[in-house]
Amino acid sequence: MADLFTAAAEQQLRSRSPLAARLRPRRLDDVVGQTHLLGPSGPLRRLISADRLSSVLLWGPPGTGKTTIAELVANETTAAFVKLSAVSATVKDVRETIRSAQDRLGANGRSTILFLDEVHRFNKAQQDALLPAVESGVLTLIGATTENPFFEVNAPLRSRSTLFRLELLEPEELAELCRRGLELEGAEATEEAIDHLANNAAGDGRQVLTTLEVAIALATTSEPPGPVTLVHAEAATDLKSLRYGRDEHYDIVSAFIKSMRGSDPDAALYWLARMLAAGEDPRFIARRIVIFASEDVGMADPLSLLVAEAAARAIDFIGLPEGRINLAHAVVHLATAPKSNSVYVGINRAMRDVAELPVGEVPLHLRDASYRGAASLGHGEGYLYPHDFPTAKVDQEYRPLPVSTRRYYEPTDRDIHRSQEPD
Repeated sequence: MADLFTAAAEQQLRSRSPLAARLRPRRLDDVVGQTHLLGPSGPLRRLISADRLSSVLLWGPPGTGKTTIAELVANETTAAFVKLSAVSATVKDVRETIRSAQDRLGANGRSTILFLDEVHRFNKAQQDALLPAVESGVLTLIGATTENPFFEVNAPLRSRSTLFRLELLEPEELAELCRRGLELEGAEATEEAIDHLANNAAGDGRQVLTTLEVAIALATTSEPPGPVTLVHAEAATDLKSLRYGRDEHYDIVSAFIKSMRGSDPDAALYWLARMLAAGEDPRFIARRIVIFASEDVGMADPLSLLVAEAAARAIDFIGLPEGRINLAHAVVHLATAPKSNSVYVGINRAMRDVAELPVGEVPLHLRDASYRGAASLGHGEGYLYPHDFPTAKVDQEYRPLPVSTRRYYEPTDRDIHRSQEPD
């Protein structure tokens, strides 16, 4: 009778669990994403399938499958599986787990796998307590962390574990999770709604399912009840939906670049805001800004590249939403800066000549003369050292013969350095 009540209670708990928990895969084939690790030839898949997993660290952003992978190991392995959270576990808990693992190994030869969630929350003493058991093989550790293990996990423990990096889920993978969630809930949704949920989950599988669950509840309590629509998805994410498919992506980026090139800071800020509101990767925006600084501003304001590069580093250091200010700073600077594409034109001309013209030898006077025997080969002979001249400029040939008369960099009137001729 007690077993019947226990089973009924477990069934009730399962039915009330969040959608993300109820949808958690039971087999490797059911995992969405992380194909570089869990695909047919993925290293982690092979180790799990062969029950040959050694200590590992699973490093990745929230909602990318770290706990899912650990629980799949529990289903696949013949070893005992123990789960601890570094948030609540103490050194005493760790030592008791090690003691039980030793007893288990001695009594029946059965090994133990310890899944330690949020391993970066363990301090040095707690991590050190694990080390002897991991080193001796008494425990196989699966540590999960959202933080860089090179900073947060002790070097001895890290060196005894294989590091697997989990990536953010792609929008199409998040959309697949939505479809599975809808099927489990017996609900329907429009493609617009699914796309909105997938594009606004920031690569987090748990987040997209949590938001989907809210959207389904909104749809089923509407009058009349119906499928999840874009309105429900927007309400669940509390974000305005912006049309931003593949075509819109390239069109808006093009408008953004052309607005800066056209020296219109207001238009450039508008397109920047559109991209950020639609969930565009700020690192992509930063890369376009850095490219623009050299391609379209160039020698008219060489310091623009430093401004753009600083904004790109700020995005990695600060992130959003505050990082939008750094991006806007760079955008306004670049849009209002003088423009010159002489650097862009020059490198393209040089690349074309390298591809199309004969490759000339390095002139003897420019060759490396720093090693013994170089002088006997004529290397460096006749080279004029610019610093020996009052202006630190000297007229000598610096190019191979086939391109000796070609011009690549032709300064415009806006370039800071308007002449390349020696004094």
